Amino acid sequence: MTTFKDSSLHNGSTGSTSAQHKMTLAQIFEALMGGQLTVRITAYDGSAAGPEDAEFGLHLATSRGTTYLVTAPGDLGLARAYISGDLELTGAHPGDPYGALQALASDLNFVRPSPLTLAHIARSLGIEHFRPIAPPPQEALPRWRRFTDGLRHSKSRDAEVIHYHYDVSNTFYEWVLGPSMTYTCAVYPDLEASLEAAQENKYRLIFDKLRLKPGDRLLDIGCGWGGMVRYAAHRGVKVIGATLSAEQAEWAQKAIVEEGLADLAEVRHCDYRDITETGFDAVSSIGLTEHIGVSNYPAYFTFIRDRLRVGGMLLNHCITRPDNHKRGRAGSFIDRYVFPDGELTGSGKIISKLQDVGGMEVVHEENFRDHYAMTLRDWNRNLVEHWDEAVEEVGEGTARLWGLYMAGCRIGFERDIVQLHHVLATKLDDKGHNDLPLRPWWDA
Repeated sequence: MTTFKDSSLHNGSTGSTSAQHKMTLAQIFEALMGGQLTVRITAYDGSAAGPEDAEFGLHLATSRGTTYLVTAPGDLGLARAYISGDLELTGAHPGDPYGALQALASDLNFVRPSPLTLAHIARSLGIEHFRPIAPPPQEALPRWRRFTDGLRHSKSRDAEVIHYHYDVSNTFYEWVLGPSMTYTCAVYPDLEASLEAAQENKYRLIFDKLRLKPGDRLLDIGCGWGGMVRYAAHRGVKVIGATLSAEQAEWAQKAIVEEGLADLAEVRHCDYRDITETGFDAVSSIGLTEHIGVSNYPAYFTFIRDRLRVGGMLLNHCITRPDNHKRGRAGSFIDRYVFPDGELTGSGKIISKLQDVGGMEVVHEENFRDHYAMTLRDWNRNLVEHWDEAVEEVGEGTARLWGLYMAGCRIGFERDIVQLHHVLATKLDDKGHNDLPLRPWWDA
């Protein structure tokens, strides 16, 4: 095992011998991680550090990968190098690098070496690695560039953001998501339930919470491939779904026709703000709030309230922070590679913003954090199973990105870095009354 300490730089009164010695890439990694590795680090210069028998590790395969790591320290540089194939996670399948990420999470606690060590690292790397290079093609523009292209959360910019993430390939999504084509947290009735059973159970739970019955009218905003739309229509509910993704809308409309639901259901390719109908018995928002922007919550909840009849129900399903203090914006990796312009906040802020619009009463909320970790686990399994087809469909870089993103998010849910909350509310009459049962009316 290679070891490196600041003291090795000091050699007598001048330190000239050590200062002139070029550090290997493995030594640099070890210096930045504090020298106590449990994973194996190898690099293209032939150097290595960490236990030889470690189950998982990192292999820096190219000089370009070094440049990515140096010019974008932290998760963005790691993502660039990994997605481009310049950095490999050893011991794990790229479709599901969960085990490797878990092991690395305990080691990737970067320390700040002394100024002398940093100078030595810089000399060892060489000036050429400090010149920025073009990122992988999967990376979205930085926030400041996106701002020049349109106001944040304007209709045009929201449409572009949704196109970036959701119009990858319907075929690719079919392999990852499975037959349900549902890209939101499932609700597992038990630990052994399949992904499909859990997604069906999620729709059942939302349907029941909304007190829907045949003949009712439902608006599903941010409807994806129409899973909730079709579930409700199969039970006699008239449904309008809205999505900004053209590929989702096309897929959903075809499924609606094939399942004989055209008289009850439709999915529109439009911004939810363009829905003019009112008097709905219920509104479901399943995985849309993450894209709205926290500052737009008042307008968002006002829109929903104004589309409901008195006594109508809202179910808001949203990824959240575990508290209400952290900044809303996502980290650099998520913002540049997964959900540009995405924002998360705590469930308390969502509830308070909903209450503040007036006329809406929150009657129930619950956390499905553990269920999302299990959902991501199953999506990763699907990607592994269809890895060769996925690479052929979208390219290896995009397939690697999805494996990394889903496995990383799974760890985030497991460690309570993020959560998933249902918030259930009803529209009151002008005297503040509701007609709800005294206790929850659905089966958990």
